[in-house]
Amino acid sequence: MAEAVPGRLIGAGRSADVYEAGDGRVLRRYRDGRPAAWVAREAEVMTHAHAHGVPVPEVFDVAGSDILMERADGPTMLTMLGRRPWTVRAQARLLGRLHAAVHAVPALDWLPAPFGDGDGAQVLLHRDLHPQNVILTADGPRIIDWEGAARGPAAADVAMTWVIVGFSSVPGGGLTAAKVRAMQALFTRSFLRAAGPVDRGWLEVAIQHRLADPHLLPPERVRLERLRFA
Repeated sequence: MAEAVPGRLIGAGRSADVYEAGDGRVLRRYRDGRPAAWVAREAEVMTHAHAHGVPVPEVFDVAGSDILMERADGPTMLTMLGRRPWTVRAQARLLGRLHAAVHAVPALDWLPAPFGDGDGAQVLLHRDLHPQNVILTADGPRIIDWEGAARGPAAADVAMTWVIVGFSSVPGGGLTAAKVRAMQALFTRSFLRAAGPVDRGWLEVAIQHRLADPHLLPPERVRLERLRFA
C-alpha cells in the first residue's frame, strides 16, 4: 500500500483516521506512531475472528500503520439508540449476542492476558465492545476497533462492557441528561440479562481496569470511584 492518502477522510477516532479506498474498502491509518507490529497483530486478530464467523470487517492488507479492510456502512448502535430509544432492549440483546460470538472464538496464544491466566477457559476478548464500536449495516452488525483484543474469561469482557456502557459520559442529542442516564441503566440491565451472569467480583475487576484508563473523563472517574466504595 502506498503512503499517500487513498481517498477522502470519512472518519476519525482517538488514534486513527479512516479514508475511502474504493471498491467497498476503507483504509484505517494510525496517526499515533505505534509500531507496525502492533497494527499487524490487530489485523491478525480481526482475520482470526472473521474466520470463526464473528461479524468483523474483512481485512485485505496491512502495512506499516495502515489496515485495508471492508467498508462497513451504517449508523453505530449508539447512533441508533439516539434515533430510536425504544429499541434499547433489542440493541442490548444484540450486543449480548455479539459478545457470545466473540467468546466462542479460541484465543490466540500470543494475545495478552490482562485478567490473568487463571483456570478458566481463555477465549478471545474484545475489551471495548460497546454500542459505539458496533456498526449496523444493511447486512447486519459489524464489530470494529480491535486494538485492545486480549485473551481471558468471557465474564471479564462482559464486565468491561457493563462498566463502559453504564458509567461513560454519552452525548444525548435531543435527550435530557436524566433520560440518557435512565437509558444507560435500562441498557446495562438488559445487556447483563443477555450476556451474563457476571458476579460482583468480575464487576469490581472491570472497575479497576477502567479506572486505570488514562483517557477516562473526570465525570466518569467520579462515578466509578463512588461505585467502587459503595
